[in-house]
Amino acid sequence: MQLGFVSAILPDLSLEEVLRFAAETGYDCVEVMCWPVSKAERRYAGVTHVDVTEFSQSDADRINELAETAGVAISGLGYYPNPLSPDADESRLAVEHIGKVIAAAAMLGVGRMNTFVGRDWTKSVDENWPRFAETWKPLVETAEAAKVKVGIENCPMLFSADEWPGGKNLATTPAIWRRMFEEIPSPYFGLNYDPSHMIWLHIDYVAPLRAFADRLHHLHAKDVRIDVDRLNDVGIMAHPNEYHTPKIPGLGDVDWGRFFSVLTDIGYDGPICVEVEDRAYEGSLELRKASLRQSATYLRNFLPRVG
Repeated sequence: MQLGFVSAILPDLSLEEVLRFAAETGYDCVEVMCWPVSKAERRYAGVTHVDVTEFSQSDADRINELAETAGVAISGLGYYPNPLSPDADESRLAVEHIGKVIAAAAMLGVGRMNTFVGRDWTKSVDENWPRFAETWKPLVETAEAAKVKVGIENCPMLFSADEWPGGKNLATTPAIWRRMFEEIPSPYFGLNYDPSHMIWLHIDYVAPLRAFADRLHHLHAKDVRIDVDRLNDVGIMAHPNEYHTPKIPGLGDVDWGRFFSVLTDIGYDGPICVEVEDRAYEGSLELRKASLRQSATYLRNFLPRVG
C-alpha cells in the first residue's frame, strides 16, 4: 500500500509545491485534483492542480518529471461533480470533463481517476437508473479503452439544503454497488472507498472490503465522529450535518487497526489517501499542513514505509 493525501486541502500551493510537501512529510503519493478552472461551488471543490482542459503529452511529461524529482507518485486524478444533475448543462459539462480527466490519466500513465456517479437528488434510485446506465456505460468504455480505472467514491453528497433529500451521488451502499457492477461489469469500474461515510450511514465499514475486494481501485482515509448526544436529540431523519463531524484519521470513530488488518488480509496493495475535511484544521495553510503531518504520523502505525 502507498500512503497519500488528496490535494484539495492545499489549493494555495502549486502542484510542484504539493509534491514537495508530500515528500517532506513522508507521503508516497498524492491524488491530484483536476477541476475545470472556475470558482468553487462547494468546499473542497474547484481545485485545479492539473488543468486537463487541453492536456497534451508535453504537459504529461512535465508533470511526471515534477513527480519523479519529488519522489512522490500520483495515485490518481480526482474530479467530483454531479454527472447526473437534472441541470442539462451541468451534467453535460461534468461528463465531458470526466472524459478529459480519463484521457489525462492515460497520458500520465497514472491509470486511475476518481469521481462520483452523480444523482438527481429529487428522484429515487430506480428513477435515476436509466440515466446512470446511459451516462456511465460509454464513460466506462472510454476508460477501459484507455486502460484507466474509474474509482467511484461512496459519499452520498448530502451535506447542504440543495442536496436534500436524496443526495447527489447514487453509489452509497453495497446493494447499489452490486447493482452498478451488474449493470457495468467492466473491471475498470470500481470504488474509491472511504470508510467514514459508512459510519454515519450506520453501515459496517469493514465488511465491504472483503465483499468488493476486486473493485477497490483507490481508498480515502477520512474519519468521522458521530455526535451521539445530538443524534439522540434529532434522530437519523435529520440532516446529516446535525449529528456527525468529519475528522482527520484517529480523531473519529473508524477503528483504523481493524480497517488495515482486513486490507492486509485481502491483499490490497494500492493507494490510500488522507482526505482532510476537518474544520478544526481549516483556519490557515499551516493548520492544513499540520493536519496532513498528524495524519501521516498516525497512519504510519498501520501502514509502514516499505523499502
